[in-house]
Amino acid sequence: MADEKTLEGVKKALEKSPGRNFEESLELAINLREVDLSQPQNRIDEEIVLPSGRGKEIKVGVFGSGELALQARKVADTVIEPDEIEDISEEKKDARNLAEEHQFFLAEPPLMSAIGRELGSILGPQGKMPNPITPDEDIEEVVKSLKGTVHVRSQDRRTFHAPVGTEKLDAEEIADNIDTVIRRIVQNLDRRERNLESVYVKTTMGPAVRIM
Repeated sequence: MADEKTLEGVKKALEKSPGRNFEESLELAINLREVDLSQPQNRIDEEIVLPSGRGKEIKVGVFGSGELALQARKVADTVIEPDEIEDISEEKKDARNLAEEHQFFLAEPPLMSAIGRELGSILGPQGKMPNPITPDEDIEEVVKSLKGTVHVRSQDRRTFHAPVGTEKLDAEEIADNIDTVIRRIVQNLDRRERNLESVYVKTTMGPAVRIM
């Protein structure tokens, strides 16, 4: 069950949303304190599975060959075979489009070095370098999990954001997602909750509501 204060904040954010002719997203604004983010080891960089999902379509691309590529075509949005990697890298517009259209990538471990060499300059800054997937993993389950996952990165900023759902979800589901994200972030902070300055939730066009 969601924290009462979180749920109250989500309800207020939804009520204060001006109402648009599109489905608005909800996101957290997280403000840290007394964390030296100039040190990479102190930065938040987490992939978090949301218990209620994203509430929107999430695209997953797979770099693979052979049987993995065959299985991936059944569940992934895009499959990139080894001989396509260099071709994509030579067309910068295609490479940028690939990165922008997909939230997550998976790859066979032997392809990771080629992906890093050819596409790392585009995927890396966006935090979209592929997660390796081994032959013994169930790619259908991995892709399904990623479609309900958010990648939360602070980089060197004290204030950063995390998507936690859309208006398609109800307030309880969004609040559950928020509590999951906050718990995971707090686990990575030396002083736990004391390193959180504040946390706000807002819709795409609505005002921010403080929940912590």
